[in-house]
Amino acid sequence: QVQLIQSGGGLVQAGDSLRLSCAASGRTFSRYNGGWFRQAPGKEREFVSLITWRSGITNYADSVKGRFTISRDDATYTVYLQMNSLKPEDTAVYYCAASSSGWISTSEYDYWGQGTQVTVSS
Repeated sequence: QVQLIQSGGGLVQAGDSLRLSCAASGRTFSRYNGGWFRQAPGKEREFVSLITWRSGITNYADSVKGRFTISRDDATYTVYLQMNSLKPEDTAVYYCAASSSGWISTSEYDYWGQGTQVTVSS
C-alpha cells in the first residue's frame, strides 16, 4: 500500500514558478513510476509528466515540455514537479500518482495524491 501526500501549489502570475511535492509512505514506493496529472474545470484529467522507478526515464506532455521538470528522491520517497514559465492554461488541480508499470494513462495508476490547486493569473 502506498499513500501519497502532496504539497505546494497556489496562486501565481504568468511567468512565475512553482514546485509541487509528492511524499509517499511505504518503502516500496521506490519501485513505482511516479506521475503527475492535472484536471482543469470541465475537462478530463490529463497526463503531465512521469519518471520511471528503474532507470529514471522521464516523459512530458507536449504542453509542458521545456517548462516543467520532474524528479524523484528515493531516499525520501518524494517526487517533485518543478514548473517554470507558468501560463494561465496551466491552471488546474494537479495530482501525483504511482504505478508499478504505468505510463501516461490514468487507468494505469494505482495510487493517487489528494490533489493541489495551481492557479496562474494573466
